[in-house]
Amino acid sequence: MGSVYQAAVDTVYVLGSQGPRDRPRTRRPLASLVMARRGWRLGVTAGVAVLTAFCASGTQPSGAIGAASDLGPLPADRYAYTPQDYQRSQRASALLVRQCMADRGHPGFPLDPRYPSDPVVAIAVGTDYGVLDLDTARRWGYGWDPAKPLVPRPKGRRMTDAEYADWPDCNAEANRRLMRGIDLERDWLYAGSRAVEVDKAVKRDPRLRAAWDVWSRCVAEQGFTRYPDPAAAYTDDAWHRGSDGNTRHTQRERDTAVADVTCKRRHRTAELWHAVQAQKQAADIAHHRDRYAAGLKALRTYRANIAEVLREFG
Repeated sequence: MGSVYQAAVDTVYVLGSQGPRDRPRTRRPLASLVMARRGWRLGVTAGVAVLTAFCASGTQPSGAIGAASDLGPLPADRYAYTPQDYQRSQRASALLVRQCMADRGHPGFPLDPRYPSDPVVAIAVGTDYGVLDLDTARRWGYGWDPAKPLVPRPKGRRMTDAEYADWPDCNAEANRRLMRGIDLERDWLYAGSRAVEVDKAVKRDPRLRAAWDVWSRCVAEQGFTRYPDPAAAYTDDAWHRGSDGNTRHTQRERDTAVADVTCKRRHRTAELWHAVQAQKQAADIAHHRDRYAAGLKALRTYRANIAEVLREFG
């Protein structure tokens, strides 16, 4: 996934014969995650301080925000499954599946196989802040370069019908190995479930709703639809997203996206949005500290399981 598109896309869901696969975007480099660990130990106090300082400041930001990572770390980052986790888990799972398939009489099974026939794939994209990069808005509107697909095709050969018959069981076995020692419902899913609730609280916050209203008026004053929030602009049906999730990049779409980004920069919409997120997340972590700690332990167990598999088979 290209770095420009990372500014806009929060989550990619791939729907096909494989079932849903959640692939998180590259949001922040490792250094930022370390900063998150160090910078949010004060919990609620830190979140309030950041938001107060932001709201009190009348100066423009020193640099334009072109990607979500430019906004800095968030308190919940340390509890989240990262793109690096995804890549390593995919490698570990592929190695386990290959070994399982060999044990079932399928030597030479590819690490990145294709299905016996290509499945119908539909992609849905989600976003927090909407498009942030002005150059991307000018060229691709609310979409991206079609030459850089979000979901690359598998690089391996097609599975045979006999391999495909055994593949689901081997895939399930690999998942059990990677999730060994983890309580899925109690610990593994906790941070994600809280993220949904925190996001609802963020969107109800009167400061953010006021910021959205200012942004909305700004976009409308430039001759475009008065959307209730940036996500509504990003997901407007008028952009006619295809099954690959991409838009048609029409002139109207691109002009709307440019106005969207311009208004966000003029009124610092993304910065305030991020500050409210930081405050709400810090408060939630402080209120449920033990449960978040258990979730973090589960994530570390998962990473240790992956590392063990990569040492053994990688």
